[in-house]
Amino acid sequence: MQPQAQSDPDAPRVLSEAVGRIGDFWDLSNARLGAILGLSPATVSRLRSGQYRLEPGGKPFELAQHLVRLFRSLDSWLGQDDAAARSWLTTRNLDLGDRPLALLATVRGLLRTSDYVDALRARV
Repeated sequence: MQPQAQSDPDAPRVLSEAVGRIGDFWDLSNARLGAILGLSPATVSRLRSGQYRLEPGGKPFELAQHLVRLFRSLDSWLGQDDAAARSWLTTRNLDLGDRPLALLATVRGLLRTSDYVDALRARV
């Protein structure tokens, strides 16, 4: 059985557009977004302009799914305040040991940051 994202023909377009919007919301340069997704800045530029789409099954597609997960969790936790999200991402976090944005360039850092925000949201 295939995962939903791989069987949905619109998944590459939807995810690519979502990642481009996340980059805009968080003021990420093409180089920074590319470092997170494992893509070159030129490829990210094409992604943002709609000339490139993430391919299901590829590592950038998987990383983009995790980035969307982080965005949604952070957006929910901070009440859809983009300025607060940007501030949180760029401020050193003692629990994570660095600025969250600096951690996102590695798979481990992206997953750890996502798990951290999910845990914060789950607090009662």
